[in-house]
This record gives sequence, structure tokens and C-alpha cells, in this order.
Amino acid sequence: MNDHPPCPACASEYTYQSGPLLTCPDCGHEWNPNDAPSENDANSAETVKDAHGNVLQSGDSVKLIKDLKVKGSGLTLKIGTKIKNIRLVDSHDGHNIDCRVDGMGQIKLKAEFVKKD
Repeated sequence: MNDHPPCPACASEYTYQSGPLLTCPDCGHEWNPNDAPSENDANSAETVKDAHGNVLQSGDSVKLIKDLKVKGSGLTLKIGTKIKNIRLVDSHDGHNIDCRVDGMGQIKLKAEFVKKD
């Protein structure tokens, strides 16, 4: 097959050379093969995936796939609401997306209720 290392973000074996970088066609991750893998890359076996299995990264835009009631406010986020510039966080309760929703403010979401836009 190819002699390139697997993707450090999603472990896909279908990486290819794109100029000086290696690129993963599955998740879109790009990295310099000459850089030593960081401690964060080595320990991040758990990647955050949306409801359809697409790998999410900080800065992505997502859409909600179902209506979500926001605890403590009585408001409901409607299906199809677009959320820009998400930030992935480690969380013990499963809320691994930190984001700002227009008209609502800062909230945390679970990746299972969004799809990559």
C-alpha cells in the first residue's frame, strides 16, 4: 500500500503526501511528518465524532439534529440550528462541545446531537 504513517487524529491508513505535509482524507487532519508526535496526540485515542461518525475538531461548524431543551432556561434549541466555531473540551459528563449560540450565550453540547456542517 503506501509507506506513510497512519493519521494521528483518527488512525486512518489512507494518508497521502500534500506538499510538505501528510493529509488524512477521512478526517482532514494535516501534519508535518518530521515533527515528533506531541504527548497530546499520543494520548488522544478518544476522538470526538458527531452523530454520523465524522471526526470533529475545534473551530468546526455544526448543526443540531434534534430539538434540545436547555436546562434552567425554558428555551429550546431547534433542529437545524447552526453553531459556528465550536471548541472541543474534555468532560466527565459527556458534554464535549463548548460553543456560543446566537441569542442564548455560552452552552455545552454532546457530540451525539450534532452533525458536521
